[in-house]
Amino acid sequence: MEKKPVSRQGFEALVAELKDLQENQRPEILKVIEWARSLGDLSENADYSAAKEKQRNIDKRIQFIESFIRDAQVVDIDSLSGNRVVFGAKVITEDEDGNKMECRILSDIESDGRKVISCTSPVGRALIGHCVGDTCTVRLPNGEKEFEIIDVKFKD
Repeated sequence: MEKKPVSRQGFEALVAELKDLQENQRPEILKVIEWARSLGDLSENADYSAAKEKQRNIDKRIQFIESFIRDAQVVDIDSLSGNRVVFGAKVITEDEDGNKMECRILSDIESDGRKVISCTSPVGRALIGHCVGDTCTVRLPNGEKEFEIIDVKFKD
């Protein structure tokens, strides 16, 4: 199984979410299910159906997080340095139109698509491995775009 990189902060957030799901949210929804079940006819019980759906969503999220944690490779970003773009780097780029972009390259689960981009996104994959001063081409849905790497940082 391929290890999935994740920052220490992202990993700790996942562990905290998993704990909350297992220790708080799931036990609470089980109480709601038991209460709704006590009302009688389950075939027309909207409270029961909604609670069971929420339980399924919680269980799926628990499974996802457990799987991700099992395959995670925690990267200590604070220990990284250099001028090459790697997982965890904060990158400042400029496109051919002079527009600057500043983003950190992290895992899919940490990505917000703006200030934090995924290492598996087209932009993330194109930038990784390049150094300050390099120009890289990114294949986007609306065509190719060139970015020049202006700066690479690891600490804020």
